Amino acid sequence: MGLGRLSDEVFEAVLFDMDGTLVDSTPAVMRAWTTWMHEFGLTPEQMGRHHGMPSAQVVRALLAEDRHVEAIRRIDELELADVHDIVVLPGAAEALEALRAAKSAIATSCTVPLAQARIAAAGLQPPSVLVTVDDVAHGKPAPDPFLEAARRLGVDPTRCLVVEDAPKGLEAAHAAGCATLAVVTTTRREDLDADAVVGDLSEVEFIPGADGIRVRLRAAAASAA
Repeated sequence: MGLGRLSDEVFEAVLFDMDGTLVDSTPAVMRAWTTWMHEFGLTPEQMGRHHGMPSAQVVRALLAEDRHVEAIRRIDELELADVHDIVVLPGAAEALEALRAAKSAIATSCTVPLAQARIAAAGLQPPSVLVTVDDVAHGKPAPDPFLEAARRLGVDPTRCLVVEDAPKGLEAAHAAGCATLAVVTTTRREDLDADAVVGDLSEVEFIPGADGIRVRLRAAAASAA
């Protein structure tokens, strides 16, 4: 499978999700949320429907209002305390480096402290623009994170490419009017509603030019497709 219409597009900016797109935090996330889930009497089935959403929104969706403050404080504690074995995903460092002189951003459902902790733990060199759930009125699947990232970069959201791994994040990108590229790192390919889907960022390259940014399949990925 190729990149479809993305191969013909020239973008002004690339907006990356963080967890599952640039860094693999799955083991740490699972440990934190499994502990939290047991403490608050929830099941994995209840949790699974909310992948990609900010933790506070997950809490509000699952628990009664009188438990929100305690539950949000607890998941924040658990996640900040566990940033072990977080690693950069294949192709992520190369993608960010290729765009170093172009316009790019990270738009994540994490809080500022958690995003910074996970970026540092992975040893990732992030772009200068980092939008977290602390910066917007509504997190994913609302379009706010991507709209804010585009605003900070001074570009029209419709001229941005969003790279995501989660259905809720893709929903946010569509609502913002962005083109979408999904990576199959945490979600089944058939559950990813995107303009194009690849295994991970090692399969594509970002090529900045005078007229904007192009995305191409790398030779090995193109041959496999």
